[in-house]
Amino acid sequence: MKITRQARREATELYRACLVKGVLEEGRAQRLIRQLIATKPRGCLVTLVYFRRLVKLDRARHTAKIESAVLLSADLQTNLQAELEQAYGPALNTRFLHNPALIGGMRIQVGSDVYDGSVRFRLAALEQSF
Repeated sequence: MKITRQARREATELYRACLVKGVLEEGRAQRLIRQLIATKPRGCLVTLVYFRRLVKLDRARHTAKIESAVLLSADLQTNLQAELEQAYGPALNTRFLHNPALIGGMRIQVGSDVYDGSVRFRLAALEQSF
């Protein structure tokens, strides 16, 4: 399915209408989608497909996944979450995961940004340099 410029423009307008203080409001998005489906304008399906992509990218931008080799204390988790919210905005969903395969250190992913300070990553980089 080819996405036209018009469909991208309409989907972007729809997406921006769903933002409240830079945060996607789910209820507003559902209402606007229902209205769009009810009126069924030309190219509605293509617009909704692109809108879905924009929402998916927004969710990824506002989701932080923190993996560590050992379980983190509650104090350290709170500090990490506060620093990430300061850098990426207040509506950040944070998940803490225990991954012993990292050997040591921590790996943080927020959207497409990845900060990898794990021993496993450093060993892999060392291996590639030989």
